[in-house]
Amino acid sequence: MCLVAKDKVKVLSYSEKIIKSGQGFILKIPAVMKLVKLVKTLYKIKIPFNKKNILIRDEFKCAYCGKAKKNLTVDHVIPKSRGGVTTYFNCVASCRSCNHKKGNQTPGEADMKLKLSPYHPTIYEFLRLKAKQLGVFDSLTNLGLY
Repeated sequence: MCLVAKDKVKVLSYSEKIIKSGQGFILKIPAVMKLVKLVKTLYKIKIPFNKKNILIRDEFKCAYCGKAKKNLTVDHVIPKSRGGVTTYFNCVASCRSCNHKKGNQTPGEADMKLKLSPYHPTIYEFLRLKAKQLGVFDSLTNLGLY
């Protein structure tokens, strides 16, 4: 509501929920909003490195076989025992069977190929991936906005 009041967003559609005050003031709750003015601090935010964010970045798919599985692990492309570091550029989501098959080897030594390149996501990419995961794009398509 603060962004609406500051004219930083344009309301594209409203939900069916409303708020009524004692003085007869009625406020419609926005359902879909479009950012009009750039909020600069948003793009300065660094995505913290953790397992959850690796899984979101890799869209909950194994980087080696490409299958969406439950109980994914984080694999170091260059193993830690060989000097690999724990960063976005060296870690990928991996299913247990692929992680076990690769073991303490590089993908080339294990005769495995990465289906995606590890990268450090920006806040924009991270928010886009989260929106996709939550089905926001499907809702926008249904409204004829995307």
